[in-house]
This record gives sequence, C-alpha cells and structure tokens, in this order.
Amino acid sequence: MEATLRWSLVVAIAPIAWGSTYFVTREFLPADIPLWGAVLRALPAGLLLLAIRRQRPRGAWWWRSIVLGALNMGAFFALVYVAAQLLPTSIASTIMATSPIVMMALAWLLVSERLRALPLVGAVVGLAGVVLMLATGAASVDLWGVAASVAAMSMSSLGYILAKHWGGGVDVLSLTSWQLIAGGAMLVPAALAWEGVPPALDPPALAAFGYVSIVATALAFVAWFSGLRHLDAGTVGLIGLLNPVTGVLLGVFVAGETLSAQQVVGLGLVFIGIVMGQPVVARGIGAWRSRADAATRAERVRLANPEFPGAKAMVATSVAHSQPDGD
Repeated sequence: MEATLRWSLVVAIAPIAWGSTYFVTREFLPADIPLWGAVLRALPAGLLLLAIRRQRPRGAWWWRSIVLGALNMGAFFALVYVAAQLLPTSIASTIMATSPIVMMALAWLLVSERLRALPLVGAVVGLAGVVLMLATGAASVDLWGVAASVAAMSMSSLGYILAKHWGGGVDVLSLTSWQLIAGGAMLVPAALAWEGVPPALDPPALAAFGYVSIVATALAFVAWFSGLRHLDAGTVGLIGLLNPVTGVLLGVFVAGETLSAQQVVGLGLVFIGIVMGQPVVARGIGAWRSRADAATRAERVRLANPEFPGAKAMVATSVAHSQPDGD
C-alpha cells in the first residue's frame, strides 16, 4: 500500500509541472515561436538526461525512440499548439481530460490490463469536474482545432501505453531521453521552415525555458514514465487530471484570478475522480466487501445452528481472513 501511494505521488509531479507551464509560457516566453519553443523544451531536456545516463539506443530502440518521440513529444507538441491557437482553453483542456478513459481502453487492448469499474467511474467524475472547472459559457468551436486536440490526446495516450509496453527492459532515464531527443530533432526542420532561425532570448525567457525544459519536461516525463511502470494506466491517467487543476490554482494564487463556486465544485469532482482511481481505494472497498460477506455467511450459520458453539469463532476467523495483504 505504501509503495503504491509513493508511486502515485511521484506521478503527480508530472501533471503539476505541466500545469505550471501555462503560467510560465504566458508570462515569460515569446508567443510567436511555438515550434522553436517546443524544440527548446524537448532537446535540452533530452540531452541533459542522456548526459546523466550516457546510454544510446540499440537495435529496435532506434525506431521505437522515433515512434515514441513523435507520439509523446514532437507531433504532440505541434498539435497542442495548433489546438491552443484555434480553441478556447476550456474546450482544448476538456478534450485532453478524456485521456484517462482512452488510456484505459488502449491498455486493455494492447497490454491486457484489466478494465476496472472504479477507475472508469472516476474518469467520468473527473471529466465532469474539468468541464465545470473550465466552462466559461458559450464559445466558438473550430472543427480543425477539435481535430488537432483529439489527435494530440489520442497520440499521447497511445504513446504512453507503447512506452509502458516496450520499456520494461530499459531504464527510465534512457527511455525518456531518447524520446525527447527524437521528438525535438524532428521539429527542427519545421521550425526552420516556418519560423526561421532560432530567436534571441532575454534573461527572463532563458530562465523560463530552463524551468520548462528541466522541471516541466525532463523531471516531469521521468516521473510520468516511472509511474507507468508501477501503476495501472488508468491510475496514472487520472492523476494526469492535476494538470488543468494546477493551471487554475496558479491563476488564483499567483495571477490573482477569482475562483468561482462552480470552479470549486469542479475542483472537488476532479479530486474525487483521482482518488477513486487509486488502487488503495479499490483494495479498501474489496476488503470491506469481503468482511461483510464473511460476517453474513457466519451469521447464517449461527441462525441455522443456534446451539453451534463455534459460530462466533467462525465470524472472527472469517473477518480476519478477509483482511487485505499489504504491498
């Protein structure tokens, strides 16, 4: 149980760091270099991790790194930018919030992870919370923006499951570095074609890129992929809902925005959804049901045999045997 909780906390580093990039990008980074922004986010992070681990891809990992780099980093960053330009943040974030459900389905299809009812319900509750938290009234919907957002969500969900499926024999630092380098490198030609040479950056922008690259990319993705090795995809996906939560809370505590009653309800639903997906909750419910069933069976024996001297002992023994084992 303690190990599961520890890995859940490790995973939480990723969406919290990703959520903080909204504020950092808006306040400190230039808005007209999205492709170079993605390159400067991914490549330094990948090279830093590679320098720490010093291990290059071998065999099938050359093409796997390119595939995962495109799904999780390169194409994903580009599509997210397109979606951000064409859609209100509320709609784009709501579409991305369906990722836990998609991750559960893909994990079931590709890596035979059992679909569990409680995380599925938690994903629906969390999605409803995101809708309440970010809904700002009627807004125009660009179908191309919706397509870009759905594609980004689908590609990253698939990439995360493939990384979980393929990465068992590779350490997490190497796995993450290869993806970041491949994803950043494949964006360089597009950045040169659309945005020209890399921009000159002032000290605040350099510091912001340092934070986004080291903390919100290198550290965040290492935490994310580490969690995927120890937890179900559904559990990890639900923890990812902390991403929009972080963005909203930073807006309140740092930017001085006001939190409405509707947003408070939405935040509450998101946290309830995340908790519902945690294995410790499922184990607790299972243990409670086992104890209740054991007590019911023993009570039936006692009622059927009122003079049976071992009836009380049966109740105690049944309840004791229903206690869950620790991790």
